[in-house]
Amino acid sequence: MTATVESVDPRTGQVVEVVAHEFTPDEVDARCVAAAAVAPVLDDAGPSGRARLLRLMADELDTDSDKIVELADRESALGTTRLRGELARSSFQLRLFADVLDDGAYLNVTIDHADPDAAPAPRPDLRRTLIPLGPVGVFGASNFPLAFSVPGGDTASALAAGCPVVVKAHPAHPATSQRCLEALQRGAVGAGLPTDVVSLVHGGPAGADLVRHPAIRAVGFTGSLAGGRFLFDLAGARPDPIPFYGELGSLNPVVLTAGAVAERAEEIAAGLLTSYTNGVGQFCTKPGVVFVPAGPDGQRLAVALAEGTRGYEPGAMLAERIRDAFRAGSDARAGLAGVTELASSSAPAGAGFFAPARLVSIAARTLVDSTDADTLDTVFDECFGPLTVLVTYADGTELLAALDRLPGSLTATVHAAAGEAPTAVLDLLRPRAGRLVWNGYPTGVAVAWATQHGGPYPSSTDVRSTSVGAAAIERWLRPIAYQSTPDPLLPPALREANPWGLPRRIDGVLQQPGRVTGA
Repeated sequence: MTATVESVDPRTGQVVEVVAHEFTPDEVDARCVAAAAVAPVLDDAGPSGRARLLRLMADELDTDSDKIVELADRESALGTTRLRGELARSSFQLRLFADVLDDGAYLNVTIDHADPDAAPAPRPDLRRTLIPLGPVGVFGASNFPLAFSVPGGDTASALAAGCPVVVKAHPAHPATSQRCLEALQRGAVGAGLPTDVVSLVHGGPAGADLVRHPAIRAVGFTGSLAGGRFLFDLAGARPDPIPFYGELGSLNPVVLTAGAVAERAEEIAAGLLTSYTNGVGQFCTKPGVVFVPAGPDGQRLAVALAEGTRGYEPGAMLAERIRDAFRAGSDARAGLAGVTELASSSAPAGAGFFAPARLVSIAARTLVDSTDADTLDTVFDECFGPLTVLVTYADGTELLAALDRLPGSLTATVHAAAGEAPTAVLDLLRPRAGRLVWNGYPTGVAVAWATQHGGPYPSSTDVRSTSVGAAAIERWLRPIAYQSTPDPLLPPALREANPWGLPRRIDGVLQQPGRVTGA
């Protein structure tokens, strides 16, 4: 008998309803085959047709926002205020990618006309653009049931690129996923496109079947290191390996200079508390380790942060297994030799998936001198939930030595006083992070043209990519060049008349004729 997919309320731990069943391999196959069948249709819609699709999808999400938010809150316990903002973000990023399509620069069209006199040899007519990879598999994330799930950035950017999407719903929010899928498919109908441009599968085995399916040409994933690494290896072991864009976990180090804590220790402590407990610590950009100078000012910050931690009112975590993993991870850190637990909040007993916030500390010298790989792996690994580690350093030399042992992260943050220029710190952090934050906090990611949300492994499986922002579309495209091809046989982007009005580099000169006007 096929296992059922249940919707669970994390505040109570109780099953609310049975939403679906786990998909069989044949059912996954049907979804993937259908996605492959509609890929030419989505490609033929052109930039303007896909822009219309994305805007109609955003409109449908907005129209059904009350019910979507209600379901998402019931399945995530993240609160309606947070979730309304997240749904607005999801609609916004759909519309952002419509703007990316209108702009047209994402295609990077380059034309070199034939030149018989070119040195060192005659040059044929060459025209280069980007085309969609084909159907894409997307894995919904536990911590963002809307913005990194069915209507999330992976889906939006893949559809913009011309790639149909098969989403593997996250088991923590199956009802929300179904409701969002219905909204997106209504948008597809309104745009005159098949509903199979986006579809959904349920169940753990279905995820592996999705990655292995020959019709799937790339995968987007946000989740745990263990789960993501398994799927990444699966994608690479296929007879035809495919790109796997995984966001697998991030430490997001924060460095506080002596000048910064002397100037505003309590202010920074308040900001850090909000950052590391926001969303019950279930953000991929949560600061997991904070480097603090030893001495009276650093102690002021630690005392203020400990006081705030003890007063933290915990919310329910997303799922029972996430709560259990957090408890195990926080206990492991607190139990390490050289670690001191500075503070812990209370947590409700009984039903629901609640866990306390915790603050621990360790000396940087202990990490620098350690030959115990388990200690370093534990401290310098993501602990998904409301915990952060203070690492106290005696001087700049000790700080730099500790930073040199950090793994890759999505973000790295520096707080400094006015006039300070910690260039050596920035030089060490730059190769270890995808986004550098100055005198701020890493939690939260703006959806914008310049956004970079990806970093060195293990935070991402491809350091060159981003899962948020306009550049996310690049993951789902591949280059193709046409040589000496008659104009009528060229795709519209490469034709001499430029019917889509694209910006193009012609014979080395960038030309900006205007925005896309036709499909």
